Amino acid sequence: MGKSKEISQDLRKKIVDLHKSGSSLGAISKRLKVPRSPVQTIVRKYKHHGTTQLSYRSGRRRILSPRVERTSVRKVQINPRTTAKDLVKMLEETGTKVSISTVKRVLY
Repeated sequence: MGKSKEISQDLRKKIVDLHKSGSSLGAISKRLKVPRSPVQTIVRKYKHHGTTQLSYRSGRRRILSPRVERTSVRKVQINPRTTAKDLVKMLEETGTKVSISTVKRVLY
């Protein structure tokens, strides 16, 4: 199953408000152009928890995106003499601050 985009907090509040006003899940879905299953999930979570806030996720978020990881690995495959320090400098130029150990974890 693929990942889906998260629904914004504003849209979640609109969904809950429409549900409170008596609109059906299908009507909310059509009106806001959001698939029915996420509307149903948001309403169910609101009824259970009383809030539309996103729940916490376990674990640390990834610093490097899969795309950046692939390009880093590709650069090393093209030029095997590329060091972790070189990759850190390259990533810092693009605006991503990472440590050498993070780069080594990705490459090795």
